Amino acid sequence: MVAAAGVTVDQEKKSGVAMNRSHPTTVNTESFTGNVEPLLCEIRHALRRLAEGQAGTAIDLCSLPLAPREVEILEAELGQGEIQAELNALGLTTIRETSIAGVWLVTHHNEAQEVVSKFIEVTRCPELLQTQQRDLETGLDRLDQRLNDKPGGRSGANSIDDRH
Repeated sequence: MVAAAGVTVDQEKKSGVAMNRSHPTTVNTESFTGNVEPLLCEIRHALRRLAEGQAGTAIDLCSLPLAPREVEILEAELGQGEIQAELNALGLTTIRETSIAGVWLVTHHNEAQEVVSKFIEVTRCPELLQTQQRDLETGLDRLDQRLNDKPGGRSGANSIDDRH
């Protein structure tokens, strides 16, 4: 069956856009997948595993069949926490704590500020916020150098532990 402008009723259902047959405009009929509640249950199970000492979980929201409005509903259900961090490396990354302790929303943008990935991370602290071992060692070397360069600093000190 043809709906309008060569678009079949089946194509309308698949696209989520219905043609208004009396006017040549489109009407958004975005359908919901019903995946918000099961996703909240998965987050709850992941949080329980984390609380029991097991590893954290990352859920790729872009890989799930969610309507755009459902992502908004999910974010509203999770709420806003106290912590938000931004990283600028090949685009902006925002890491936002939700009102559920241990549940974080991590959104990566490209340089054109388009969302390229969005994750729910169930963890004590998102990995992107954790200092990497190599960075720790570089920081230690930098601080050692600054302390050694200060008047009265001990030349030849190899680490902060050497000073105490």
